[in-house]
Amino acid sequence: MVDAQKYIQADPTVRAVAEQKETVWINPDYLPFAVTDGLCQLVVSDADIADAEARLARFAPFIQRCFPETEETQGLIESPLADIPQMQKALEETYGCAIPGRLMLKMDSHLAIAGSVKARGGIYEVLKHAEELAMAAGKLSVEDNYAKLADEDMKCFFSQYTVQVGSTGNLGMSIGIMSAALGFCVKVHMSADAKQWKKDLLRSKGVEVIEYADDYSKAVEEGRKRSDADPMSYFVDDEKSVDLFLGYAVAAKRLKHQLDELGITVDEEHPLIVYIPTGVGGAPGGVSYGLKRLFKDAVHCFLVEPTLCPSVLLGMATKEYEKANVHDFGISGITEADGLACASPSSFVTRILGNLLSGDFTVKDGKLYDYLRLLDRSEHKRIEPSSCAAFAGPCGLLELEGSKDYCARHGLTQEKLANSVQIAWATGGRLVPAEIWDQYLSTHMD
Repeated sequence: MVDAQKYIQADPTVRAVAEQKETVWINPDYLPFAVTDGLCQLVVSDADIADAEARLARFAPFIQRCFPETEETQGLIESPLADIPQMQKALEETYGCAIPGRLMLKMDSHLAIAGSVKARGGIYEVLKHAEELAMAAGKLSVEDNYAKLADEDMKCFFSQYTVQVGSTGNLGMSIGIMSAALGFCVKVHMSADAKQWKKDLLRSKGVEVIEYADDYSKAVEEGRKRSDADPMSYFVDDEKSVDLFLGYAVAAKRLKHQLDELGITVDEEHPLIVYIPTGVGGAPGGVSYGLKRLFKDAVHCFLVEPTLCPSVLLGMATKEYEKANVHDFGISGITEADGLACASPSSFVTRILGNLLSGDFTVKDGKLYDYLRLLDRSEHKRIEPSSCAAFAGPCGLLELEGSKDYCARHGLTQEKLANSVQIAWATGGRLVPAEIWDQYLSTHMD
């Protein structure tokens, strides 16, 4: 157990977080990319990311065959990048804030198959595991057309193996849907925060859902324990997985391609500022890492967490990393942002982002629904409450002292910010049932 009082007394930002106030933590260890590059390459290299990208390309024929919604993209799982000028205007008018530059929405909320950012890392890790098993058994080579993996004999082969994961919802859906499509036996260990409709959807796909009355960490712990006891089982570990991280990191080059198509330049004079909601840290960590590798000091990556479960912020601010638990700081960890309800952060991500992450905003639960309604009214787009946390970033960038100081220190002048692109990264929402949208749109909180 972390001595929370020591950090609360020593750090005003940690004190504000413990008091569940909206704030921003600016990373004091942030360094120029050139300084961190060598060390980062030892952990996750450009070659590793390229290998992950090539693997996803090999699996495209299989994905296209099994999931008709990917036919238009030839089996590529990618999301739109949308301008949201009306939302930008609505946020400025509603919250009295200035949002310079061009505000965009990266709609991982609408990724095919799993409808969330977890479709990147979760699906990638399942595919890599399947490839390794099939190649070891002499049933697959890299020269093959991977569409053959959808054949019944391959499904029969995979059915002798089990894939397990602990999840608050979206990761479980990506792992469950893809594993079931391949033929694996799938077990998803879901925490008390998980929404019922997500459990129901998984069960409809033939996935075994094991429910816990405890939080995310307990679901992961139990899932890992059960998987370790079965030699035919593979556990997808959201807290430590490099493969998940790599799947997310591939998103950066995809985003660059979209920016290039729109004629958008990213450089020192035209900065890119990205805000990503975070739970345990895997998805935003991988995406941020990929972006830093491509755009270096021209990109500024911020995470956003609910005031009721800011585990990554606390892990990094205290340097206690995975040992930090929101409960130690008197925070419940119970939040409407179910996908972000992780009481302790990833040990791997909090360390690899140590010198790369710009900062971390916190947002009250009530605003998630306010943002959701604003986006629906202004742009006719719907993303789930967890995703809406991202809007706290552009609203707070020039309003909070910490982020204003960050802009001043890193040369983000008014002129440069006027030329910037700010991206709110939507992490989930496509698979939300119609009746749940009605609930979301009518939910009002303080």
